[in-house]
Amino acid sequence: MTALDRESARRFLRDLVRVRRFEERCAELYSAGKIRGFLHLYIGEEAVSAGVMPRLLPTDAVVSTYREHGHALVRGLSARSLMAEMFGKKAGCCRGRGGSMHLFDASLRFYGGNAIVAGHLPLAVGLGLADAYTGKRRVTACFFGDGAVAEGEFHEAMNLASLWRLPVLFICENNLYAMGTALARHQAMTDLAKKAEGYAMTAAVADGMDVEVVAAAADRALTFVREGLGPYFLELKTYRFRAHSMFDPGLYRPKDEVALWELKDPLAIFSARAKAVGALTDADLVELEREVKAELDDAVAFAEAAPVEPVEELGWRVTLGERAS
Repeated sequence: MTALDRESARRFLRDLVRVRRFEERCAELYSAGKIRGFLHLYIGEEAVSAGVMPRLLPTDAVVSTYREHGHALVRGLSARSLMAEMFGKKAGCCRGRGGSMHLFDASLRFYGGNAIVAGHLPLAVGLGLADAYTGKRRVTACFFGDGAVAEGEFHEAMNLASLWRLPVLFICENNLYAMGTALARHQAMTDLAKKAEGYAMTAAVADGMDVEVVAAAADRALTFVREGLGPYFLELKTYRFRAHSMFDPGLYRPKDEVALWELKDPLAIFSARAKAVGALTDADLVELEREVKAELDDAVAFAEAAPVEPVEELGWRVTLGERAS
């Protein structure tokens, strides 16, 4: 890792704090009945989005899972559009039709938010194939959890991406649990990087709880893909501090295990390091928290006031793709 300067430290910490506080606010709003349906929180895994997303170019594509709020926020979707989508409002990034699991913004090349486990990996391969076919020098970053490696789509996607040397960066956020099933209970081979190597794909493993480590690993991976050397598999070992979803009581994990991982809190680790090397001060941390709170207060107020989509706009003419009158 390079020496940590003030600008880099502030950017890293701002992304970490924005994602954490956004998720905490969503949990509060869900409990208050403002957000409905499924809600999968990213708390604990923030170093992945904060480390990878700023390394991507605006021309790169992003494909993600249903635990994608952090990815979307750091990618550039506004807190207003995301919160309005959570509320099911017309001002949301998907007009309120997608909700928590289906965030999407084509203008930012953010292609979901996909609810089917591993279902988006073939989409990433398709985007990579299109870029390779048309000669565009850009990358598709595909995020997925360890549970996805048990699905057939994972193996199909890995095989084709490697066979055709596609510009896809596969990022496995290994949080050790596929919903409530521990990794060792659903995978005979728990070294996930070896699965990529089995498809003749270059692979690496890094600490997904340290934002600087994640950023450095992402830089290496993206350089490899951009040089036309084929796809790359990056396993980031991380952990979600909350249960799988807000519906999940989380009884399958020992409390002492969760407590040990919480000692690796990416916000606490990075803020302490930034202060220790003189890149940030306590006053900087207070100011960042104030800025983020103001942004989220505004986003919630915006979502509260935004209208729901009129009933007459919900119908579509399938053949013409026009709104029914």
